[in-house]
Amino acid sequence: MGDEQAAWAAGPGVAEQARSVPATAWSCRVTADGGREEFVGAHTVADDGRVLLHVPEDSALLAAAICAPRGEPSAVLEFADVAPVPVRHRIRARLWMAGWFVPSDEHLVFQPTRVVLRRPSGAVVVDLDEFAAAHPDPLVGAEAELLTHLADAHPDAVERLTRLVEPESLHAATRVQPLAVDRHGLTLRIERTRAHGDVRLAFHAPADDVAQLTERMHVLLAQASAAACPRTLQRQRADGDG
Repeated sequence: MGDEQAAWAAGPGVAEQARSVPATAWSCRVTADGGREEFVGAHTVADDGRVLLHVPEDSALLAAAICAPRGEPSAVLEFADVAPVPVRHRIRARLWMAGWFVPSDEHLVFQPTRVVLRRPSGAVVVDLDEFAAAHPDPLVGAEAELLTHLADAHPDAVERLTRLVEPESLHAATRVQPLAVDRHGLTLRIERTRAHGDVRLAFHAPADDVAQLTERMHVLLAQASAAACPRTLQRQRADGDG
């Protein structure tokens, strides 16, 4: 990779990652008053980080929210970030939010008092002010379609991109799949027989929309075409393991 590509190593901040999780999660698990409910397609997140949850009128959560003392933690929300492409260990991150609900006319408004993001590298507490001020990654709404299209329609491109990966990272690899993409880069999941690892390919500049992402991907593919094919992967395919 060239100097410009190597110099751009920025990734999404913790608060931005945290805001992106509920933006892609299709369900919200709520633990309140000793009970637990799963709500599918029922949540949205306001610009200030509050979660708006639409619940049935007969939901036990609604009754618990009405009876809970104002300002006291009354619930924990859990969101899972699931990779759109089938890979081993598909949950990329989890987000937990503790706080309380305020009943509104059409939904419950959840005000967080503590936000925790858990990634493969560990859990981190997210500053509430930073969480409120952050925005989801601009590509979050298109990520699933982009990654599944790349994996299903362009496996040759994924194979080519492995030329940008250090050979030792590909040792004993049995499969490589696109795991995630954000405005800063593309992450590949490298699977082995009993383990896996992730490798991030950073863009030379952030992409704020799909058009810019397309250009960034073309740059990566051009760099990959100019790189040598990893010997480890060549040997593996020669042995019939790929």
